[in-house]
Amino acid sequence: MNGRANELTYITLRDKPEWEEKAAAWFHSKWGVPEEAYIECMTDYLNGATEYGWYLCADGNRIVGGLGVIENDFHDRKDLTPNVCAVYTEEAYRGKGIAGRLLNMAVDDLRSKGVSPVYLVTGHTGFYERYGWEFLCMVQGDGEEHMSRMYIHR
Repeated sequence: MNGRANELTYITLRDKPEWEEKAAAWFHSKWGVPEEAYIECMTDYLNGATEYGWYLCADGNRIVGGLGVIENDFHDRKDLTPNVCAVYTEEAYRGKGIAGRLLNMAVDDLRSKGVSPVYLVTGHTGFYERYGWEFLCMVQGDGEEHMSRMYIHR
């Protein structure tokens, strides 16, 4: 890590469509969801079939943070859409505001396209509130025993 935040770049996948396979492999390595599922969502975004985007933070040519937006993040409240998903920052880069900036990018991008509110499912408390998210309700994750927290950004 270079340690200088000004060398980090924030991009949408549409800015660097050539990163699609790299991004799908990176998200797969973090969450275990098949790469094909990421490719399908990313291709829809790149082809303009959806405005639900993919947002990345890079240190040079290396992805160090990212998130996506999908219709439903594997929960029972199909009416609460779209959902931010796959929020992740590499451990060595945490505490530098990367996830917050990516969250704000996604919300601002979607709002500029008339998409608001946005939802997010998480087990975290206290993190998302820093970036304007509010706890909304508990939801049942697909195949999960315990309920998860659903947040909204209006």
